[in-house]
Amino acid sequence: MPYLLLISEPRGQRAARTQAEGEALYARMVEFAEDLDARGVLLDVQSLVSDTDAARVEVREGRTSVVDGPFSEAKEMIGGFFLVDCATREEALAIARTCPAAQWASVEVRETGPCFR
Repeated sequence: MPYLLLISEPRGQRAARTQAEGEALYARMVEFAEDLDARGVLLDVQSLVSDTDAARVEVREGRTSVVDGPFSEAKEMIGGFFLVDCATREEALAIARTCPAAQWASVEVRETGPCFR
């Protein structure tokens, strides 16, 4: 069953890193993804750019609002995700424990549910 490993990182931490530090961390994440792929459990992976250019769309009582980022009330931003196919929640948690991002961010493990198809 698919599980989403959602990376929530403190806002601004990317900007605080040197380019070399950022490249080293990115390389670790790529290696992690390659390992998951080789094991046959990786369904998808994406990194998200900073929420500086993000937007939130809400429709309430027929009125649409668009709020441009960054979102000052947010202390964290979603930095990316891994979608993995695991037999159990425990397997997904074990994978999350080995995710390099768990050392500088949090990795939220969520089972996916049916939506469409």
